[in-house]
Amino acid sequence: MTDPPEEEVVVAMNTIDANMLRSMFLAGAKNLEVNKDWINDLNVFPVPDGDTGTNMTLTILSAVKEVQKLEQVTMENLAKAISSGSLRGARGNSGVILSQLFRGFSKEIRTVEVLGKTEIARAAQRATETAYKAVMKPKEGTILTVAKGMADRAAELAGSEMDMETFLREIIVRGDEVLAYTPELLPVLKQAGVVDSGGQGLMQVVKGALDGFLGKEIAAPEGAAAGAAAEKAEPEEHREMASSEDLGDIKFGYCTEFIINLEKEYSEEDEQELKAYLESIGDSIVLVSDDDIVKIHVHTNHPGLAFEKGLTYGSLSRMKVDNMREEHEEKLIREASRIAQEEKEKQEAEQEAPRKPTGFIAVSIGDGLNEIFRGLNVDEIIEGGQTMNPSTEDMLTAIDRVNADTIFIFPNNKNIILAAQQASGLVKDKKVLVVPSRTIPQGITAIINFSPARSDEENLQTMTEEMETVKTGQVTYAVRNTTIDGKEIHEGDIMGIGDHSALLAVGSEVDAVARETLAAMMDEDAELISIYYGEDISDDRAAQMQEAVEAAYPDCDVEVHSGGQPIYYYVISVE
Repeated sequence: MTDPPEEEVVVAMNTIDANMLRSMFLAGAKNLEVNKDWINDLNVFPVPDGDTGTNMTLTILSAVKEVQKLEQVTMENLAKAISSGSLRGARGNSGVILSQLFRGFSKEIRTVEVLGKTEIARAAQRATETAYKAVMKPKEGTILTVAKGMADRAAELAGSEMDMETFLREIIVRGDEVLAYTPELLPVLKQAGVVDSGGQGLMQVVKGALDGFLGKEIAAPEGAAAGAAAEKAEPEEHREMASSEDLGDIKFGYCTEFIINLEKEYSEEDEQELKAYLESIGDSIVLVSDDDIVKIHVHTNHPGLAFEKGLTYGSLSRMKVDNMREEHEEKLIREASRIAQEEKEKQEAEQEAPRKPTGFIAVSIGDGLNEIFRGLNVDEIIEGGQTMNPSTEDMLTAIDRVNADTIFIFPNNKNIILAAQQASGLVKDKKVLVVPSRTIPQGITAIINFSPARSDEENLQTMTEEMETVKTGQVTYAVRNTTIDGKEIHEGDIMGIGDHSALLAVGSEVDAVARETLAAMMDEDAELISIYYGEDISDDRAAQMQEAVEAAYPDCDVEVHSGGQPIYYYVISVE
């Protein structure tokens, strides 16, 4: 008589180790990426620049790249990779808040080996607290509310006997419930018939993480390996090598890259000394210091010397040497040399120029608008705006290029202010002040009101006060049907949107809607009307608009400028 077959015993997993958490994070990122277009469509206004899903995806992909570089995963280095990667890659308000959630969660878990229900509850609570603190005026009915709902539920269940899968599912159920309630907290969501897009993005991350926990298909997010959209990790000279026919002889033949895992104190003086040494043996140098690691890229004829120098600061990892003479076409090699020489000359010019007391950085898009800011002595222009929110890393790069004691940043978009503020908090050797300009006209007015005779704080206050006297209207087109403020909108309609997302006009003809938008902005105190026309408006058409506005408002000065901005036919300001 044979023994009956043994029953299969299934043991529920009740803890999460570092490798499992890595899988969950990658699955969460994948799920967000897959659903980013759907999340974009949840934006309240049916404008062609709905980008919540895109911003959150680019933010998390920046962290994915750092996670995928880990050779041996521990809770500590995983937490650091998620936090650092998302922090520097954060774009838009939703992306910055997501990065702050990751930052708080990571700080709580980095000292433990495995996560149980209690550890997850504590990490979720810290994540929520960190994100709330990062927002000057937290608003309920947003991603913050959804995160708090899940953190509260985790705390309620932390001491229960349920297994980890049930625990995670219960947290997600609460998150969905809070998300569904967001329209009751924000009337604008209810009016548009949508839930909060940032909250929905967060739910896609945690739902994907559950799939990772359950062992469902986990694939790295598409494009994460290259990461071109998420973070400009590849040195500029590599990306631009094929763009020019102006060729020259290469001076250094080996592209050398490695990471120093710091094992002793590493000061700013050490960083400068290391950079100076690399400059003595090569060019095309990129040196990025981040907590306890230093990333190095250098073109040199002696890779071994670079490695030996790195070893004086700590152990090395991810060492890579490419013989550019063998692996690249001659055209690409000579192009790299040219770009490296230009960068060297630029750095030398910056070093020779005396450090200024004050510098300016503005976010702008469109040749005309960029020229206006340059004419106002803006040192660095970050290409971006509604359709392309720059990351925290983009801000840091611009800050590094401006040789000044104090730097004022003008985000010129409400969705870029948080990223600018996050960047300012990461800078140690310069004073960085963010002027919270929500529109291009506000930024222009703020800069005009800067005075070198005032202190930094006085200038910040004055510029902020003066820009609040500016009313802004923006004319664009609708990408879906909806109803806002009692106005029915159809796909393809032209909309005039004012400050605080007020819908000022809807119609079928661009110039007519622009004039109606302006009329809604006018009051008895109006003195100056400025019109910036976009890339789709001809000079003749803009001149006709100016004539019509001057005729309608003879007591006001009317200025018309070629902005060259995409998406928005007209940006109009009234002062």
